[in-house]
Amino acid sequence: MASIKEIAKMAGVSPSTVSRVLNQPDYKCRDSAARDRIWKAAIEMHYSPNQAARNLRLSNAQDAHKTYYLNVLMTRSAAKQPDPFFSELLHIIESEIHNHGHILTNVYHMPDFSDDRRCARLNLPQLVEELYEQNDRQNNGLIVIGRCNQTVLELLRKKYKNLISINRNSTNYAIDEVLCDGEKVAEMAIDYLCTLGHTNIGYVGACYGEARYRGFQKALASHGLYLDPAFIQETHQTEREGFFAMEHFLQAESRPTAIYCANDITAIGMLKCLNGYRNLPYRPSIIASDNINQSQFSNPMLTTIALPKEEMGKFAIQLLLDRIKGGHESIIRMELEGRLLVRNSCSKLK
Repeated sequence: MASIKEIAKMAGVSPSTVSRVLNQPDYKCRDSAARDRIWKAAIEMHYSPNQAARNLRLSNAQDAHKTYYLNVLMTRSAAKQPDPFFSELLHIIESEIHNHGHILTNVYHMPDFSDDRRCARLNLPQLVEELYEQNDRQNNGLIVIGRCNQTVLELLRKKYKNLISINRNSTNYAIDEVLCDGEKVAEMAIDYLCTLGHTNIGYVGACYGEARYRGFQKALASHGLYLDPAFIQETHQTEREGFFAMEHFLQAESRPTAIYCANDITAIGMLKCLNGYRNLPYRPSIIASDNINQSQFSNPMLTTIALPKEEMGKFAIQLLLDRIKGGHESIIRMELEGRLLVRNSCSKLK
């Protein structure tokens, strides 16, 4: 097994920085790329915390601890274009696995698995088989982060005995899951916009098979509001596409007074677009969901629905380990609640 000093040497940082990154999911390195180098080195070297120190920390020297090898599958973000929300969630998962004394062996990125329309054109059995064959050591469990196609989930169940999903879109009891329901998150956002007097509300983000879009539709209906197709922009949920979505609204004849973005990074792109113009008469209220770190530094500061990332990661690892140890056999769904964070990007309708 690798030591912290060996990881530090490979990542080009100090041992103290390695220790902080491995144990504190919210620790921010001065070098923004250092964290990724540290975890890449830890995964490649199959790092596991010292067992004697772990037993001392647990005050249970007689606890016979077995080390488990766990993998992560990222379905919403590509390795070269990560989604900040899922990157932050991954950091929490990495630290939780480490703190439990287990080993994270691989992090896979398969964004196609979140797109039902694309999955219909792919050879899914072959892709899942190729994914499984990449496991170079003992494999005890898989953590699926992000929405995943139902057929893919069924194929994964045949390969992996122990699975857990962390998501905003339910797996419909296909596997164990920790969920912050995207429908309820969207409804919370629309309810807030309605309290500010908005009735012409737009949506920017994924639509097909997306819980947040369903929640957006339900919330408008519950308030007796018309869903104007001209106010809907289906996009990949990135800052770049948020920027272009706002460009579209700026050029449109009819525009919403408020917009719900499916995620924060898309909303940040929209705000950057608006900030590129001087004396712009059109400035809609913008609300999103996630509460990524960047959301509190946008201009204006982004109003958002905060998802409990730390608790989602913590409970996901606990549930996965419980299944591995035979603690439960039935499918468990744990649902956590989002929380409205009122900041400066929304205002009352004038």
